[in-house]
Order: sequence, then structure tokens, then C-alpha cells
Amino acid sequence: MRPAGRPVRRPGRLVRRPGRAVAEAVTLLIALVVSFPLYWMVLSALKPAGEIQSAEPRPWTLRPSLDSFRRVFEQQDFGRYFLNSLFVAGSVVVASALIAFLAATAVTRFRFRFRTTLLIMFLVAQMVPVEALTIPLFFLMRDLGQLNTLGALILPHLAFSLPFAIWMLRGFVKAVPEALEEAAYLDGASRARFLWGILFPLVFPGLVATSVFSFISAWNDFLFAKSFLISDVSQSTLPMALLVFFKPDENDWGGIMAASTVMTVPVLVFFVLVQRRLVSGLGGAVKD
Repeated sequence: MRPAGRPVRRPGRLVRRPGRAVAEAVTLLIALVVSFPLYWMVLSALKPAGEIQSAEPRPWTLRPSLDSFRRVFEQQDFGRYFLNSLFVAGSVVVASALIAFLAATAVTRFRFRFRTTLLIMFLVAQMVPVEALTIPLFFLMRDLGQLNTLGALILPHLAFSLPFAIWMLRGFVKAVPEALEEAAYLDGASRARFLWGILFPLVFPGLVATSVFSFISAWNDFLFAKSFLISDVSQSTLPMALLVFFKPDENDWGGIMAASTVMTVPVLVFFVLVQRRLVSGLGGAVKD
């Protein structure tokens, strides 16, 4: 019998500790610091021209304006630039996902000569800075006849995204028990049936996680677009469109920020669509 008036203490109830509250506060502070540049970009895009370069900048505006966005969408061939960026990023995502899936399956399920050497080469390829390979890639694209084409952007991004994607998907393929593969063969499934009907759905979260990084890298690319698209303006992408607002006398910072905001929207939409798959994919990679 418990005395009357004494509160019941439920077993297993978690007590909020001061250390956890501090950790949550620090996490919130870090999130605010990280998101502040994004907020300032959108704010600058909405500010009137007189407030953007004010001597006393303020983190708000009482007179929001859409003039900067109007100047962006009034630019000639802006829609074409958007479609070019979408085509390049989409091609890199699809091609890298399929090739990385097949390659990760091969290096995980099969034993062949120079297998370890090949995996080490994947790591070495990730260590080389992109800037150091721009000039050699320029001559390679020239010899292949790909200059001033979207292929000059797809091929390099595909090459740079594959090592990371293969290494990440290798852990997902390795996590699938070989007994499952043997059981599928005993039930009469062919190798192709097991590959696309059983293994592919199991490693799909990992494909989504690698696709996010491939999409962001290809979508925000400026170095390759500036180096390989020399004279054909119709093949330009969105990052190249920002150069219109950089002028010799005075830069149009409102247009720059508005164009940057428009560029950010597809990335956010893509991230929101694959968010759940991305979290499970990264969690699977960490567990491995």
C-alpha cells in the first residue's frame, strides 16, 4: 500500500537531463548558423535595389519586391538554361545509379584478379581535386568532339560520381545475405531476376543517397560549364546564366540572389522527395 497523496513513479520513464537540453540548444544554434546564408540569399532577392547595398544592412525588409525575380525570368533563354541543367543532372543521376549498382554488385559478389587494386583506384580517384583535372579533361573532350555540348558536362560528372557511389553501394550489396541469393536460384530465379527483382529493391535506399550527391554536384556545376561550353550559348546551364548579372560597372546583386534562389528550389524539392529514403540509406551505410 502506498501512502495517500504520494505521486506514482512510473518505471522506465525518461528524465530530461540538463546535458541533453544543452546539446539540443547547441544543435539548434548550429542549424541557425548553417541556414542563415540561405535566409540572407532569399532576403536579398526580395529587397528593393536601395536596401541591398545599404550602409546599414538589416536582416529584414519592410518593402519586399519581386523585381529581381522579374529580371531573372525576363532573361533570354532562361528556360532553356533550366532544362539544360535538369537534363545534365538527371542524366548523371540515372546513369551513375545504374552503373554503380552493377559495379558494386560485381566487386562484392564476384572474385576476380586485381579486384583489390580496382577498389583502391576508386579511393585514389576521390582524392584527386577536380581543379587539377580540368585542363586534361578539356583536351579529352576536345579530342572526343564533345566541346560545346552537354555531353562535356555529363561525362566528367559521371566519372567523378561513380567512385563514391560504388563504394557506398558496396556496403548495401554486401549486407544482403548470400543465402537469399542461393534461395532465389533454388526457386528457379535467373541471375537477372535476382539482380533486378530482389537485390535492386533492397539496395534502393543506398541508390537514393548517392543520387542526392550526384544531383547536387551536377546541378551546381560552374567549373566544367565555364571550361567546356565556350561558344555555344544555347548549351549553357543555370550557373552560367548568373554571369549575366555580373557587370563591369556595377553587379546586379538582386538578380544574382534571385537567380541563386531559383537554382536552389529544384535541389530542395528533390531533397524533400527523397528525404525518407536518404535517411534510411545513410543509416544503412553507417551500420555497415
